[in-house]
Amino acid sequence: MSNIGDFSVQGISGETVDLARHTGSVVLVVNVASQCGFTPQYAGLQALYEQYKDRGLVVLGFPCNQFGAQEPGNEAEILDFCTTKFNVSFPLFAKVDVNGENAAPLFTWLKGEKPGLLGIEAVKWNFSKFLLDKQGKVVDRFAPMTKPEDLSAEIEKLL
Repeated sequence: MSNIGDFSVQGISGETVDLARHTGSVVLVVNVASQCGFTPQYAGLQALYEQYKDRGLVVLGFPCNQFGAQEPGNEAEILDFCTTKFNVSFPLFAKVDVNGENAAPLFTWLKGEKPGLLGIEAVKWNFSKFLLDKQGKVVDRFAPMTKPEDLSAEIEKLL
């Protein structure tokens, strides 16, 4: 796999989504959860999406229950939570594992392209962020504590 366009994933409503549709866009991939201390970042992710979507940014949210069981709901519950509590309009996907033998192939690729601190590939917690350029290549990786609004300068460079 050479870029995000090589992957298909399951949308939050069960449909297959070919990520090639986002080739030509700057993409921010985030593993998300609804019962995490970082959950308020949904508001910041939505604000980034609204600010830059007309210029070519897309935020992709992948719910994950691997960290403290902080995403226990099913897809319908997750979608309801995100849309009613945070007015999320960016694409959300079916729950995935981001680490381990059942890790989604997309996250295995993302981690391999941009390992974290000390070269450790594993995603450490919810709201880890991967920023990709318009060619679908991983440019940077950000820790969960990095607030979405702190990514504006990096996004501007890629748009």
